[in-house]
This record gives sequence, structure tokens and C-alpha cells, in this order.
Amino acid sequence: MTTNSKTIAVFFGGCSTEYEVSLQSACAVIQNIDTTRYTPILIGIDRKTGQWFWYRGDIASIENDSWQSEKDCIPVFPSTDRTVHGICCLENNRLRTISFDAALPILHGKNGEDGTLQGLLELAGIRIIGCGALSSALCMDKELAHRIVSKNGIKSARSIVLKKDDSLQEIASYALELGYPLFVKPVRSGSSFGISKVLTEKDLLPAIEAAFEHDTTVLLEELIDGFEVGCAVLGTKELIIGEVDEIELSDGFFDFTEKYTLKTSSIHVPARITPEQSDKIKQTALTIYRLLGCSGFARVDLFLTPKGEIYFNEVNTIPGFTGHSRYPNMLGAIGMPFDEVIRRLLEMEE
Repeated sequence: MTTNSKTIAVFFGGCSTEYEVSLQSACAVIQNIDTTRYTPILIGIDRKTGQWFWYRGDIASIENDSWQSEKDCIPVFPSTDRTVHGICCLENNRLRTISFDAALPILHGKNGEDGTLQGLLELAGIRIIGCGALSSALCMDKELAHRIVSKNGIKSARSIVLKKDDSLQEIASYALELGYPLFVKPVRSGSSFGISKVLTEKDLLPAIEAAFEHDTTVLLEELIDGFEVGCAVLGTKELIIGEVDEIELSDGFFDFTEKYTLKTSSIHVPARITPEQSDKIKQTALTIYRLLGCSGFARVDLFLTPKGEIYFNEVNTIPGFTGHSRYPNMLGAIGMPFDEVIRRLLEMEE
């Protein structure tokens, strides 16, 4: 470690159904930080209570979720003093402050990827590596993100927003308007939690109930005849984009199990498409990244139809960061290894 090293707070865990995924991603990121140039401060967030801890134990304990121990964890809280731009803790009955040069949230889903943590960090005057509060909130809200993107001439699936007080008759009518099969999705959720592919009317209500377990607002969305492709985008001013990847499904859709086990699906990098299609997908992804105010890094997911049409699906502002995740693999396909991705992130200016 050099005397000129910068202090980077890496956040992991969180009050989210994607807590375990965050632990795996954070481990991979932490292990690839150049500690001769950066001093990582590890901030773990308890899944149930939301308590912040300054974690000073082994990285392996994060990966197997045994990190919470009295000897390794010091309770901390964010400082509201913007000159501190860091955290506070009690040490020998005295208040101690720890300042950061920047914070890198590696949290997935609600209360970490949706703008809540980003807003708190911005309020505390802490520089965020990645998307800020507004773009994080917009990208997490599928309905708002689709509205903005569609208004700018990029196609997205037709959808209808449901509220809990909608009648069964109204819901059935909406579904018929979109046609079966269709998707039922929580408006704000990640890793496909609460998402169902509905083939017939008899499966509609159970799918809606499952979606409402994850959010107060639910979408009915038409099925796009095509396959999913993704783009890894890195940067804020000057953007780098990885190779386009392609999800090959044998059945169903790319749900939580498939995303993290690939039991019946495959991911192809680069995608098995023409160079012209790849270029068009990349340009569309970059346009969406700019439209939604993204910064630092994000993964833009789209659909490509048999007719060559491109449809917007969603943006993940904190995509998976394990060694086998889509985001680093797409950048790896252009010759950027995992440790260089992390280096470029940490070097990035606002």
C-alpha cells in the first residue's frame, strides 16, 4: 500500500432478496482491487436489520455468508457532515470518522440498486462509482424506463400497469388485449424475482399474486418473439462496450435459477448474429445508457426478433460481478480481463 492510495468503500449484502448474489459479486470485486493503489473499506449491510458494519475479516467469510462476527464487525453509520464524506463509529466511547475517496456499491435489487443507497451517499457528499440516485431509480422502474426509451424512438414491449385494487374482470381484459403468452413482472425487482411467463388465463392470477409479493405495482407485458441479447457498458464520458452476448433458452425464460445455474440455457459471447446486427445493438444500448443517465457501468438488455427488430428489455445498473457473470465476460471478450475492469472503474472520474 502506498501513501497516495485512495480509500474506496465497497458495499455488500443489503436488505434484498438478492443478498446472496451481492456477496458473491462483492468477493470477486474485492479480490481484484489493486491494494497497492487503493485501500478498500468493506461495508456489510445486514439482510434483516439494515445495520451497517465495517467488516475487517477474511474475504472468504463474505462468500460463505459467515462474515457477521463480533470480532470482525464494527457497527457504523453514515456521516451527515458532507465534509467528512464517510462513516462514523464509536471507538473507546469516542466518535471516530472514516472518510472515503469514493464508494462502490455492489448491491443487487431493492435498497441497493434502486437509488436508495445512492441517494444516501449523495446526501453525505460521497462520490459514487456507478449510477447515481436518479438513473438507478429510473432503471429499476421497468415501466418508467420503458416510457422514456419508447418516447425516444426505441421499441419496447407493450405493457399494462396493474394496481392491487384492479378487478378480476379488468385484469382479464388487459391480458386479452396483450395476448397470451405474456409476462407478469414486479415493476421494481431484480434477478427475475417475481416474474412469471403466463401461457393461459388460469395461470394469470397466481402469477400476479407472486409478483405483488415483490412490489406494490405489477406489469402485464407482451411476449416479444425473439431472444435476449446484452451489452456491457463501461464509462461515463467516454464509453467502452463489450461484445454482445446472447441467451439461448431451451424452454421457459431466463429466470433466477437459469441466471445463476444455466441448467437448461447457454450464454454465447459473442452472440451468434451478423456484424451489422451487433453494431446496431451496441448503438441502441449506448443510446439507452445515455437516455437513462447511466454512469460508471451498467448492462443493457435487449431483444432481437427474427425480423431483425431490436426491443428494449431493461438496464441493470449493478450487474452481476462474479467471474462467470455476463458483464465481465462481455468485456473479457474484447480483451479486458476482470482485474482491468475493476481498475478502470476505480480510476474513473466523475
